[in-house]
Amino acid sequence: MQRYITFGEIMLRLKAPGAERLLQSPLLEATFGGGEANVAVGLAGFGLDVAYVSVIPDNAVGVACIAELRKQGIDTSLIVRKGERLGIYFLEPGANQRPSKVIYDRSHSAIADASPGDIEWDKVFKDATWFHITGITPAISLSASELSLQAVKKAKEKGVTVSCDLNFRKKLWNYGKAAPEVMRELVKYVDIAMGNEEDCQKSLGIAVDVDVESGKLEADKYGVLTGKVLEMFPNLGKVAITLRESYSADHNGWSAVLNNRSEFLVSRKYDIRDIVDRVGTGDSFAAGLIYGIGNLGSDQSALEFAVAASCLMHSIPGDLPLISVKEVESLAGGEVSGRVQR
Repeated sequence: MQRYITFGEIMLRLKAPGAERLLQSPLLEATFGGGEANVAVGLAGFGLDVAYVSVIPDNAVGVACIAELRKQGIDTSLIVRKGERLGIYFLEPGANQRPSKVIYDRSHSAIADASPGDIEWDKVFKDATWFHITGITPAISLSASELSLQAVKKAKEKGVTVSCDLNFRKKLWNYGKAAPEVMRELVKYVDIAMGNEEDCQKSLGIAVDVDVESGKLEADKYGVLTGKVLEMFPNLGKVAITLRESYSADHNGWSAVLNNRSEFLVSRKYDIRDIVDRVGTGDSFAAGLIYGIGNLGSDQSALEFAVAASCLMHSIPGDLPLISVKEVESLAGGEVSGRVQR
């Protein structure tokens, strides 16, 4: 049986209600989320055997966090209980032409202060077949970057397939190393990379004439970008890029491309209006792609499944992709009316 492992930081998410500004009213909605944990939830929702690895404090907040993961069907037995605090992020949701804003409060979180000796990777990778990490964890702190590199090296040593969502976070790279300096070394141990156009360019330091701010994307230009990534990293078998056309905070075009060295594949494009929440949509794409590569018959099918899964995620409040295979297959198969199902 396939066993999937994800590793990274899960945080307490504090969001302003509705479309309010932060602390416009004295209320914040508290949930949990984080890139790799979101992927774990997505994979578990697709019926896969998945364990999440992290460092979480042994306090009431940590207990509630682990309870949420268990509720979603995730194996939490590999989580290390250590540290003083869980990281926090504050979210002010955007609307119309006002963009969403994120404020991080994660310095000296449990995983930021973790070191390479804190996780028993031989135990983690026992019976594992797939390992997923993102570019967020190496950005948190120097010790977290060392722990991340140790993880991918051990995974490759054990013959585990490694995927990485490049996930560039400008606000996090502040401990003295630039993203390309760290990520180029880590990606040497990765089999499948994914991310958006900014992630590829800024995480890996690859210069391509693609305007990530214009809101209008041309899929064929990403053949050049993915080709450069594959040329730089001969170990990579596939690179996928999500393409977001941001007409406003509420209205986006959504599609993706995948280069597997033999073919450059382009997905169907979805016109997403009245977005409920776009945080975590890239993670649902990652979960969908991982599921699709392992369980569907072709890379094109995997890409379409991933794009449909992440399209659905735009309709769900919170970080966690609470989506089933049947729902994704229905959308990917052309059911887009949104009519009530009785």
